[in-house]
Amino acid sequence: MLKTIVQMTDSLYDYMLDTWLREPEILCELRSETAKLDMSAMQISPDQGQFMAFLVTMLNAKNILEVGTFTGYSALAMALATDHDTKITCCDVSEEWTNIAKKFWEKAGVGSKISLQIAPALETLDKLLLTNKSSFDFAFIDADKSNYDNYYEACLQLVRKGGVVAIDNVFWGGSVADESQQDEDTIAIRVLNKKLKTDDRVDLSIVPIGDGLTLARKK
Repeated sequence: MLKTIVQMTDSLYDYMLDTWLREPEILCELRSETAKLDMSAMQISPDQGQFMAFLVTMLNAKNILEVGTFTGYSALAMALATDHDTKITCCDVSEEWTNIAKKFWEKAGVGSKISLQIAPALETLDKLLLTNKSSFDFAFIDADKSNYDNYYEACLQLVRKGGVVAIDNVFWGGSVADESQQDEDTIAIRVLNKKLKTDDRVDLSIVPIGDGLTLARKK
């Protein structure tokens, strides 16, 4: 098969950021603080943050759901890009990491737009399903991989027709294409990737940004 994809070298990636990245200073500050953490690799790349901000702007998103918040970069990127009346519901279990997020949300003046739910995400999603079906414009999944299918099914019910569910880390560092990798997380992502290919409830696209981002638009 003829391959026409340009390989993303370090020099090309740097060129891309230098040429196209529009990162507000507050997001740059948050990236720098997160970089000090042992788990800093969990944060999305700045180009992905810009892409997600583009998506929610294009959708004119007023109601956004995030499953897995970490230190709040993606939520902040979306909050900065959307109108003052947009609401972002964030699900996470770590007060340590989300305390960093809250500090930067407040510093950026968007704290009132973001509702942080500290609890296992499935519990929060179950509560939302009681009263908020088909009410979200955009959902972003970036949490524990073993529950990815559960998160996807819940988010698909929660987004409106025409809404988008974005799923992060679908390449999982390339492990999904390496059959020698049979750990629980890799298998869970691999199973969901395969399921999505034939899921006729959604229109599907894959964006090779960051660690791979799947976009599923609800029909």
